[in-house]
Amino acid sequence: MEKLAILGGPKTVTASPEDVTELLRWPIITKEAEDDALAVLRAGSMSDTDITCQFENEFAAWQGLRHAIGYCNGTMALQAAMFACGLGSGDELICPSLTYWASAAQVFSLGGTVVFADVEPRSLCIDPEALERCISPRTKAIMVVHYMSHPADMDAIMAVARKHGLLVIEDVSHAQGGLYKGRKLGTIGHVAAMSLMSGKSFAIGEGGILATDDRTLYDRAIAFAHYERNKPDIIQTAELLPYTGLPLGGVKGRMHQVSAAVGRSQLRLYDSRTAEIRKAMNYFWDLLKDVPGVRAHRVDEASGSNMAGWYRPLGFYEQQEAAGLSVYRFCEALNAEGVGVGPGCNTPLHTHPMFSEMDIYRHGKPTRVALASRDVRELDKYLPETERANARCYSVPWFKHYQPELIQQFAQAFIKVSLNYDALLAGDLPQARQAGRWYFYKGKNEK
Repeated sequence: MEKLAILGGPKTVTASPEDVTELLRWPIITKEAEDDALAVLRAGSMSDTDITCQFENEFAAWQGLRHAIGYCNGTMALQAAMFACGLGSGDELICPSLTYWASAAQVFSLGGTVVFADVEPRSLCIDPEALERCISPRTKAIMVVHYMSHPADMDAIMAVARKHGLLVIEDVSHAQGGLYKGRKLGTIGHVAAMSLMSGKSFAIGEGGILATDDRTLYDRAIAFAHYERNKPDIIQTAELLPYTGLPLGGVKGRMHQVSAAVGRSQLRLYDSRTAEIRKAMNYFWDLLKDVPGVRAHRVDEASGSNMAGWYRPLGFYEQQEAAGLSVYRFCEALNAEGVGVGPGCNTPLHTHPMFSEMDIYRHGKPTRVALASRDVRELDKYLPETERANARCYSVPWFKHYQPELIQQFAQAFIKVSLNYDALLAGDLPQARQAGRWYFYKGKNEK
């Protein structure tokens, strides 16, 4: 085995920067998408809804659901889903702490609060066995995040929800089009919402979408932020009819029609593109089978589940198989080989002072507590898997094309570093490092 690049040896990934860029480039924008976007601009219909309604109908059909609503971003779509489920004053939303903030933070503006549940160690999705501890008489809904494209254990989650009469929101921002035991993600819970921003595997620009089979949830979601569409011919829920004409949430959530136009063209190509992504990513991980210290964050597709477009793929680092070498030093060595990775994943939300200390709305106490009938922060001590995730995870390249020869170079870099971990121990200073970040995409918020 050659000397590690970080110690003066040759780099393993020798492909040209242009070839690597093309392998990882996203989103892919075709001439058709450009023409569709320009048509909206030239018509001056950016703030209309005709193209958006077409996109919604096509997206709903693709999901296999009756209804879909486009939003200006995924954050608004998720908030509308919370409102649709009836979250309001003093109500509680159960959510994983290992996620992007838009899975939870908006509940404060609805007058509710969030209770964080632990995640499973292999899926990094909410642990069904952790839900019972979180439930109180004020619990209204469970937010399920299919984290980094990995499907959550929906059968077990839905069983708990049925037992306690709770609604389930699927945050599919990381996993559009993915499957759980043959069922499309976003069709198993009561309502789904997701980001479609340009960093996601389903990338339309800036935008979000909500989808459901439930007419009441659909009507409430429209009434929340789509004032120009909440007319009697749209809303069929009797209790909402007297209030049409103004957005009940006091916000404007309309999708920009350039994004809707791009969304229509992206939808036509999405399944074929993500199939190639999965082929490439599974090939990469198959090359690393049985390599010490390296484990894949993926599902067995023989079960009928898959990793969708494999958004922001992760690997698990088994530190005990490398004499305690930290994930930080491991990633430094990989980067020197030309790979381009980073330690950690999302920083757990419960560790941010906004969720533990800040009095956002001047209640005289931390907002998360002020909007609850109990100190929900007490449950944060039951999040061991969440709190250790950043020490055992790292990002891996997100291959968009199946190019075996080039992917082999990246895999060989992992093998080289993993088999030479002992040479890295002397320079390891894990106590001086910190993994994890609040968001990922180019230093900006993702949803």
